[in-house]
Amino acid sequence: MDRRTLLAAGLTPLLPRSVRGAGERVILGVIGTRGRGRGLAEGFARLPDARVKWLCDVDRSSFGAATAVEKAQGQAPTLVEDFRRVLDDPEVDAVVIATPDHWHALMTLHACAAGKDVYVEKPCSHTVQEGRMMIEAARATRRVVQVGTQRRSSPD
Repeated sequence: MDRRTLLAAGLTPLLPRSVRGAGERVILGVIGTRGRGRGLAEGFARLPDARVKWLCDVDRSSFGAATAVEKAQGQAPTLVEDFRRVLDDPEVDAVVIATPDHWHALMTLHACAAGKDVYVEKPCSHTVQEGRMMIEAARATRRVVQVGTQRRSSPD
């Protein structure tokens, strides 16, 4: 798989050419591992330019993606319940936020403050105020934040 395929997988803004070399791997933490989060974790684990280092969910019974992630990338992700552990890891370049909707804005703000780029599932926020705070945080910290809208870019 080439770099263009990786970018099309949803990480386009997380990998600005001016910042990363073509051979660099993106280290990811996936926060929220049910449904969409599980699919994203498994998909990113299959990409040679990405490594899912962390899976995070408050419900440990939802770590079903761990086996598939380990099989795909040859290395088991670390499983945690507290998303702050993921943000504290200096190796993590970006986080995928696929939690229940009411957590999206808050986790995005914390991720930006921790120096992580963010891919957050839709809706990004519940209120216009939260959305504005997310934009301000991304700009202030010079982080890239993308909101998932796969229906517009997915071939399916």
